Amino acid sequence: MIEYIGLHHVSLAVRDLEQARHFYTNQLKFQEIQRPPFNSKGIWYAVGTQQLHLLEHLEGETLRRGAIDSVDGHFAIWVKSYSETIAFLEAATIAHEARPDSLAGFSQIYVLDLDHNIIEFGAAYGS
Repeated sequence: MIEYIGLHHVSLAVRDLEQARHFYTNQLKFQEIQRPPFNSKGIWYAVGTQQLHLLEHLEGETLRRGAIDSVDGHFAIWVKSYSETIAFLEAATIAHEARPDSLAGFSQIYVLDLDHNIIEFGAAYGS
């Protein structure tokens, strides 16, 4: 039997690493961390105790082109405050889809990065 400890990282394919860096570092304010010197282009971020790995991949099958579809593959980040996250996204002029009374049992906010990777922010109702 496997003894699971937790999720370590999520990897996303991106078409333009520098554009992705601008979005995740400058707009979303993710903390960039050291990445080993692989033979590929990428950026790693710390997201709480987990990591997000962006990998430049120009022709991968996982690259999306469509709008937000919460049934499609995505990753989710739990945030402390729904209202503060909405305010942050609006101040940064980042388009988002808010679901304050989601049937999920918590509030949800969805955004797209520049490669149409879906990011979900979840928070307790009323936070």
